[in-house]
Amino acid sequence: MKARLLVLAAIILVAASCSRTSGSAPTGATAAAGAPVVAVETFLADMTRQVVGNRIPVRSLIPVGVDPHGYEPTPQDAAAVAGARLIVVNGGGLESFLAKLIETAGKDRPLVEASHGLVSRTVREGEVLEGGAIATGPSTEPDPHFWLDPVMVVRYVQNIRDALSRIDPAGEPTYGANADAYIKQLRDLDAWISSEVAKIPEARRQLVTNHETFGYFADRYGFRIVGTVIPSVSSDAAPTARQLARLIGALKKAGAPAVFLDMGANPQLGQQVAHEAGIPVVTELFTHSLTDASGPAPTYLEMMRYDVNAVVSALAGGAS
Repeated sequence: MKARLLVLAAIILVAASCSRTSGSAPTGATAAAGAPVVAVETFLADMTRQVVGNRIPVRSLIPVGVDPHGYEPTPQDAAAVAGARLIVVNGGGLESFLAKLIETAGKDRPLVEASHGLVSRTVREGEVLEGGAIATGPSTEPDPHFWLDPVMVVRYVQNIRDALSRIDPAGEPTYGANADAYIKQLRDLDAWISSEVAKIPEARRQLVTNHETFGYFADRYGFRIVGTVIPSVSSDAAPTARQLARLIGALKKAGAPAVFLDMGANPQLGQQVAHEAGIPVVTELFTHSLTDASGPAPTYLEMMRYDVNAVVSALAGGAS
């Protein structure tokens, strides 16, 4: 992996040296006017498009349906980053797989960390820590999944708006107006989620997920994280038999109503845990990737609505 990243970094340096212009932007050299904005994840690309409008093309680095936790960059990715007009990353540790590539490209390309200014959550008492232990107090393990709280996405939009305005000052009024309109939609989404979650009896507002994904969502909407199949903020880890046994015991003790799995997750462990705990499995929540246009979650807003509907349907238990 280290050797591969070094090769990618070299490709970037060559591509960047061929694509630099004599002009400069506050955060680095500016790519050609027709170059795209490159957002690493599909949900970031959608957020960026909402702000950009039609002024600049936007593309996602990671394909639809691919989990960024286990992604490995390709030479094509290196070329895309080197030729980008702006690079949009989530930050918070999510893009560790691209650390050297992004660092190298960032020296010559404007880069914005969408989550800049947000503070990583601390694990609450009773949640499962990395390694399988149950938290008895706060933990400071970084959690990059800010985007599953739409109120936090407001900061994403503001950061993206400001970065676009720096590379394209003439478009600042457009970016500002588009950002304001999208922020209103995010606040409407937040209100809708709160009203939907209210349908779930408080005792059933328990989340058991494939890995530590829904912490910010849980904090915002009053859920308790009972446990995770993979006790880590990354889906690229693996639980031990002891950790799984401990999780099953915790689910039985808490009376957790269901296990929720991310799209693309191997369902076998989740199904095993659910079977042992005697509860159903809800598969294919869209958390790290959108779907294509024909799927149920082609935009961030639709992704969140889809997931909330799935969670409420599984946990409401027939309550009105």
